[in-house]
Amino acid sequence: MTVQATATLPQHIAIIMDGNGRWAQQRHLPRTVGHAKGSSGVRGLVEHCAKLGVKYLTLFAFSTENWNRPADEVSTLMGLFVQYLEKEMSSLAAAGVQLKVIGDVAGFAPELQTRIQAAEKATQHNQTITLVVAANYGGQWDVVQAVKNWQAAHPEASADQLTQAQLAQYLSTAGMPDVDLLIRTGGEQRISNFLLWQSAYAELYFTDVLWPDFDRVQLEKAIYWYGQRQRRFGLTSDQFLKAAV
Repeated sequence: MTVQATATLPQHIAIIMDGNGRWAQQRHLPRTVGHAKGSSGVRGLVEHCAKLGVKYLTLFAFSTENWNRPADEVSTLMGLFVQYLEKEMSSLAAAGVQLKVIGDVAGFAPELQTRIQAAEKATQHNQTITLVVAANYGGQWDVVQAVKNWQAAHPEASADQLTQAQLAQYLSTAGMPDVDLLIRTGGEQRISNFLLWQSAYAELYFTDVLWPDFDRVQLEKAIYWYGQRQRRFGLTSDQFLKAAV
């Protein structure tokens, strides 16, 4: 099975990277080893998306709820984020990757905030693909922040004047296309407060494959499945087929 750049190629793929801990437990290893293994495959998937022609890849790295995990696991996740910015960004930047981090980054340590800002600035003009890392992110938080930011920009306006198009301009993903394909690894079938607004019309692909085992072959399998879908956006099948002619 070979995926080619066609009209059915998703321009924005979002992934919930689930199953790192279970991958490690199945091998009688600490959960933190699973997270390290999961992070090691990210660069290859980003580069493969770029090769295929995908323009946006959003990864759910750390949710607002993940702070409730054991302290050592949270510490490991933060450390992996720092390591990723240190070791991988130069290679990704050379490949034309632009990095954007969305979420409440103010909740991170100052060192990590500084590294995020530096990586975003260093890659801001790259255009091959945008890698969006959702960190300390929640979809409900995103919508609430968008409303607050809209109100701050329009202090005299009534909420009755707020439209969907206007609110979208204040989401953390402003300027990006909505999600076409949302992938969740690890066997669970929910989106867990991830890109709720942006995934309103996304195709949802759930796989039992644990994140450390999700490779380029698995990615192409998901994209191929996406290519077989009819994205009708409210139309009937007949209307969709007529519009496609």
